[in-house]
Amino acid sequence: MERPTRMGLAAKGLALTLVVAAVAYPLLGVIGTSFASQSDIIRSAGLVLRPDHPTLDAYRTIFTGGVVTRALLVSIGVTLVGTGCALLLTIGMAYGLSRRDVVGSRVILMTALFTMLFNPGVIPNFLLVNELGLYDTFAALVMPTMVSAFNLVVLRSFFMNLPEELYDAARVDGAGDLRILLQVVLPLSKAVIAVVSLFYAVTYWNAFFNAMLYLGDSEKWPLPMVLRTFVLQGQSLDSAVAGEAVAPQQSVQMAVLVVAVLPILCVYPFLQRYFTKGVLTGAIKG
Repeated sequence: MERPTRMGLAAKGLALTLVVAAVAYPLLGVIGTSFASQSDIIRSAGLVLRPDHPTLDAYRTIFTGGVVTRALLVSIGVTLVGTGCALLLTIGMAYGLSRRDVVGSRVILMTALFTMLFNPGVIPNFLLVNELGLYDTFAALVMPTMVSAFNLVVLRSFFMNLPEELYDAARVDGAGDLRILLQVVLPLSKAVIAVVSLFYAVTYWNAFFNAMLYLGDSEKWPLPMVLRTFVLQGQSLDSAVAGEAVAPQQSVQMAVLVVAVLPILCVYPFLQRYFTKGVLTGAIKG
């Protein structure tokens, strides 16, 4: 490979700088506006990068109770329960489909892959959820997306690439499939499981479409639905917080946005080192 020229390095640096600036500018604007006072917002015409009078009134307002705090708790619960259940089912299915002696494994795998190519649509999904009695329940936020075909294929490929000698040695020691999965396969699969966990957690945390379809009670709304209703659609948050709002409306909206984004930003750096390794190991054979 040829060494890059100075002009090439400069062009790459310039492109990277522009991309970082394009991403960082709106993010810093959202964070700055969430800490801004009314005078800062008026002076900056709505978008505050560096507030002259920083205040925590917006965060104090949304955390004093009301729909924002309730929605945050709902999102945390749905994400934790959904990710746990999804991992349990996906790992179990992936391990079973990775074993060549399981009867009907190919049919089940083809059925899972079929769902990646053909989506039944919104109305059939809604009718199914309604017929199962899941409408307007928290289960409707968890069960329809509990098993992802993509994550299933990634885990199955990883399990199949593990040396067969490990399985044979465990069986010689008298281990069954459950013990092999728990004591042999899972300890060697931390990277790919971390990646799949991140995929599921982000999916459940950011999901608002299922909430919009399957929840009729606003008391059960997760945080993305609050974002859509009170931030994107511009509805007033005065009635969404407990007591009298003491912060500017725009600061409160940006504070809700920061609260929605912050958990993923905090979790992702700890899983980033597993990300490339887990995906490539589960997707490339050999």
